[in-house]
Amino acid sequence: MQIQWYGEGCFKLSSGDITIMTDPTDKDSGLNTPRFKSDIVLHTSTPAISATEDFGQIQDGETHIIHGPGEYEIKEVQIKGWPLKKDSQTDRLRGIFRVRFDDLSLGFLDSLSNFKEPEILEELGDIDILFIPGGGDPYLSTEEAAKLVRQVDPRIVIPTHFKVKGLKRKASEVKDFLKELGLEDTKPQEKVSLKRKDLTEKLQAIVLTI
Repeated sequence: MQIQWYGEGCFKLSSGDITIMTDPTDKDSGLNTPRFKSDIVLHTSTPAISATEDFGQIQDGETHIIHGPGEYEIKEVQIKGWPLKKDSQTDRLRGIFRVRFDDLSLGFLDSLSNFKEPEILEELGDIDILFIPGGGDPYLSTEEAAKLVRQVDPRIVIPTHFKVKGLKRKASEVKDFLKELGLEDTKPQEKVSLKRKDLTEKLQAIVLTI
């Protein structure tokens, strides 16, 4: 599986002829909006008004848009989402997602500003790669994020929503999050290719650049 980051919670995940996009950035963020063909677009949070109108799975041509809790199977990808309480600050509906793709189990906690549903972690099961905010406010603090990483116990953690050039909102640099995990020596890379054989018993961090 190849993983490339476009800032905030937006990633391109690809293997073979299947491509997934997560949480596309928009022009208001100050970052470039990615433009590539995707089989699946996964939104971990959506405005409450649109989510109540068409919650779940939408098919737009050849693209399947997922933005709600439930279980989905598209091509060789299995997705399960759990709802979280509405974010009172942003009035957005949020979810936690597990994606099974290319013999790897991915966990997406990257729209969290708080976390009050610990029972969901048990349902997540074993997670190989965890995506979680690493830039602090308005998302999880670096301490809260590091605590969740230890609870989920993935093999690899990939931080999201940290400070990058062009981002309009305030965010912390990722080094604070890495320090909380004792992984401050992690070197940024442009993109990464991962297979199951790359997983180790010891936690690794992968920091991507845009």
